[in-house]
Amino acid sequence: MRGKFLFFSRNASRCTLLCPSLLACFTSFATAAPVVGGNVTINGGTPESWDLSQNATLTVNGAQTLSITSNSSTLNVNTGGTTQQISASNGSSVNLSGATVSGIGGLAAVLLSNSDATIDNSTITGNRVGLQAVRNIATQTGSRVTVTDSTISGVSGGALVSAYSSLDVTDSTIQGTGATSYGLRLRSGQAAARSSTIVGGQNGVLIDLDPNDVQPAVLAIENTTVQGNTGSAILVDFANAATSTATISLNNSRLLAGNDTLLDVKGGANTTMTVNGSTLTGNIVTEQGSSTQLILENDSVLTGRLENVASATINDSSRWVLVDNSNVGTLTLNNGGSVIFGADNAFYQLNVTNLSGNGRFVMGTNLSTGETDLLNVTGTATGRHELFITSSGVDPAGPIRVVQTGGGDAQFFLGKAVDLGTYSYGLEKSGNDWILDPSTRTVSPGARSVLALFNTASTVWLGELTSLRTRMGELRFNGGKAGAWGRTYANKYNIADGSGVGYQQTQRGFTLGADAPLPVGDGQWLIGVMGGHSKSDLDLNAGTSGRVDSYYLGTYATWLDPQNGYYFDGVLKANRFRNEAKVGLSDGARAKGDYDNSGLGGSIEFGRHISFANGNFLEPFTQWSAVVIQGKDFSLDNDLQAEGDRTRSFIGKVGATAGRNIPLEQGRVIQPYLRAAWAHEFAKSNEVQVNNNVFNNDLSGSRVELGTGVAVAMTKKLHIHADFDYSSGRNFEQPFGVNLGVRYEW
Repeated sequence: MRGKFLFFSRNASRCTLLCPSLLACFTSFATAAPVVGGNVTINGGTPESWDLSQNATLTVNGAQTLSITSNSSTLNVNTGGTTQQISASNGSSVNLSGATVSGIGGLAAVLLSNSDATIDNSTITGNRVGLQAVRNIATQTGSRVTVTDSTISGVSGGALVSAYSSLDVTDSTIQGTGATSYGLRLRSGQAAARSSTIVGGQNGVLIDLDPNDVQPAVLAIENTTVQGNTGSAILVDFANAATSTATISLNNSRLLAGNDTLLDVKGGANTTMTVNGSTLTGNIVTEQGSSTQLILENDSVLTGRLENVASATINDSSRWVLVDNSNVGTLTLNNGGSVIFGADNAFYQLNVTNLSGNGRFVMGTNLSTGETDLLNVTGTATGRHELFITSSGVDPAGPIRVVQTGGGDAQFFLGKAVDLGTYSYGLEKSGNDWILDPSTRTVSPGARSVLALFNTASTVWLGELTSLRTRMGELRFNGGKAGAWGRTYANKYNIADGSGVGYQQTQRGFTLGADAPLPVGDGQWLIGVMGGHSKSDLDLNAGTSGRVDSYYLGTYATWLDPQNGYYFDGVLKANRFRNEAKVGLSDGARAKGDYDNSGLGGSIEFGRHISFANGNFLEPFTQWSAVVIQGKDFSLDNDLQAEGDRTRSFIGKVGATAGRNIPLEQGRVIQPYLRAAWAHEFAKSNEVQVNNNVFNNDLSGSRVELGTGVAVAMTKKLHIHADFDYSSGRNFEQPFGVNLGVRYEW
C-alpha cells in the first residue's frame, strides 16, 4: 500500500462511499489507487489500478495503468496511453483517444453501465467482449458510445449493446475473434455504423432481447460490411421469450454470410429490413412463428431465396433475383421494381399470397424440356405488371402458362412479343391465368434473318451481273479491241413482306476483267475473264441484320457486228457466298449463325445498235439470266434450326436504250443515254424450313427498270462510264443503283 488514499480520503466514513465495509475498502486500496472528487494526471510511473468516484477525473497521458473503475467520474486516456479493463458506471464519462485497452478478465475490456464513452483512434481488445454498453436496471437509463477510427474486438464478441443504450460507429472495425463469436450484439439495443466493418466468427450481428427490459432493437448501417464467417450476416432470435421488433436499415452496404443466410429471423421475432442502394447476395430466412418485412429501395439488388417472408416491397428500380423457389406473403412492386427469375438455365416458381403495385417480372422458358418460370399468386393480384420473358430458338409445343392467380383485376403485359423459335408470341388472359398464346404469333426475328439470307443470294448475284453496257461501257468506241476494265457499284434493294420476309439490302462491290479478240469471226468476237467481290448488308429492323460476302469468277464472250449493229453477250459466273446472321431478340439478347454456300449462273443478252442522224441511236435488247444457289442447313446459337433448299432465279428482260454520240474536241466523244426495260422473275418456289415450319421465298413477278448513264471516250484507248438505275415491282424495289466503270484498250 502506497498511502495515496490518505491524500484524497482522511477518514473511514469517506471510505464507505467506495466500499460496503471497512475491510473491503482496505482491500480495494491494496489493489487500486482511489481518486475521490479530485483531478489526477498520469504521465508515467509504475502501472497500477485506479478507482474513481464522486466526479473525480483521471487523465492518462502516454502512460500505462492496470484496471480502472469509474463511478460518476471522468476518465481520459490520451495518445499512447495503455490500460487494462475499464469499468464505468452511474453517469461516468470515458474518453479514449489514441489509447489501447487490453481487457484481462471481467465481462468486457470496456464495460459501461449508464455511462457515456467517446472512443477515437483507439484499440480495444477483450478476452471475452471488447465493449459493453449496458443500462442501469434501477433507473432504466442506458449508455451511449461513439466510436471513430478504432478497432474493438473480443473472443466472445466485439461489442454488446443493451436496452436503452446506443452505439455509434464510424470508420471502425467491430470484430468477434472466437469461432462462435458475434461481431455486434444488440440486446434490445440500438446501433449505427458508417464506413465500418462488423465481423463475427459465427454471426456478424446478433439481435436478441434484453432479459430485464425488452425494447425495440434498431440497427442502421451505411457504407458498411457486416460479415458472419460461418453463420448468418444478421441473426435475429428472440427465443420466444417476449414480443418485440427489430428494425434494420442498410444504405450502400454489404452483408456476407458463411451459411448464405443474410438475415435469419427466428424465436418469434418481428423484423423489418430496409435495403437502400445496396447489392446483396444470399438468402433471407424466417422461421415459422416469426415475421419479416423486406423493403428494397433506390436501385438495390438482392440475389437469393426468400423463405417465409411476410412481405416484400421492391421500389425504385430495385431488383430481387431468385436463386430457388421462394415464398412471399405480400409482394408489392413500385417505380420500376422487378423480380428476376434467376439465370437463363434455371427455372423457379414464386408463390405469392397477394400481389399489388406496378412492376416487372423477368422470366424464362426452356421449350426443349418443357420447363418454365411461373408466378403463382394464390390470393388476389392487383396492379399492372410487365412480363419480360427470355427468348428461345425452340418452338413451343402449345400455350405456355407464365402467371396463375386466384383472382383480382391485375393486368399483365409484354414490353414486346416473346421470340420463341420460328414465331414471336403475345400474352393473353385465360381465366385467371396468363399464357403465351399461339394465336397471336408472328414470324420471329430469328426466322426472318434465316429467310432473308436464303433469299438474298439471288439479288446479290443479280447486282453483280448487270448488262453488257453497265458492265463494260460502250465497246463500239474503238471497234472492240482487246482491253482491261474495272467497275465499282452500289445497289439498294427493298424486299417486301409478301416475298416471305421483308428486309433492306445494301450492296457494294467491284469487278475487274480483261478480254481479247478471238482469231475467228473477222475480229467480231471478244472473250474475257472477270472476278470480283461484293458485300451486302441486310437490315431487318429491331437490331436484326445479316451480311453476305460474295466472291466470284467468271468468263464472258461478246460478239459485235459493226455493219448491222447486232450484238450478243454471254456470261458464265461462279460464286462463293459467306452468310452471317445477327439477330436482336425480344429479351435484348443476340443470336448468331453463319454458313457458306456456292452458286452458278449465267446470262445471255442479244440486241441491236441502230444509228440515226446526228449521232442518235436506239438499242433494243433482251436479256435472260438464270442462277442456281446451293441449299444449306445451319442453326443459330439459340438452337433455331434452318434448312434451305436450292435457290433458283430465272429472269427475262426486254428493253431499249436511246442515246446520242456527241463529238468533242481532240477526238473525244460523250454518249448520254436513257434506258427502260420490263423484267419478269419466273422462279416462284424457293422453300425454306425453320424448325420444320415451311416458308417460301418468292420474288416472282414483273418489274419496270429505268436507267440513265453516260459513256465518254477520253482517248482512243481510255473510256469511262457511269450508270444510274431504278426498278420497282410487286415484291421488289431498287431505289437506286450506281455503277462507275473504266476501260482501257490496247
